[in-house]
Amino acid sequence: MIRTAVPTDVPVIHAMVRELAVYEKAEHEARATEAQLHEALFGERPAAYAHLAVDDATGEPVGFALWFLNFSTWRGVHGIYLEDLYVRPDRRGGGHGKALLTELARICVARGYERLEWSVLNWNQPSIDFYRALGALPQDEWTVYRLTDAALTALGSTPGSTDTLGAPEVTSPAR
Repeated sequence: MIRTAVPTDVPVIHAMVRELAVYEKAEHEARATEAQLHEALFGERPAAYAHLAVDDATGEPVGFALWFLNFSTWRGVHGIYLEDLYVRPDRRGGGHGKALLTELARICVARGYERLEWSVLNWNQPSIDFYRALGALPQDEWTVYRLTDAALTALGSTPGSTDTLGAPEVTSPAR
């Protein structure tokens, strides 16, 4: 069963985020706290959303999808960017990952969103095979770039224009 996350799910989501970081060999990069996740998911201005895959027999969460809206200037509509998809190792192969992606696809269709996108590590062949089996295609012509830490601070500290567009301040953590 897939259900929308509620505030009391934050500790288990946080635990699974940590498990995912270990799986991705980047545990040292997973610095988000439960308080930060709670604010991002359930604060005054939620920046992200989450769904849980729950064991039908026990009600125990066995996986999650954490996502946020993006926007395509080419298509003129929102889409969903899937930040994290994780199913606990002992529960993989039970259809939970597909059910989570199916729920996000249903949200896209129902709301008129035209894209469901995510990134996958190049070495993660089991996930790549799973996504391809669902009909997902890699975007080979695009390379992801990221500014973080010292490089982000250096660029952001450069004198110049200030935010005059009224963009909302988002205090949730980003990877």
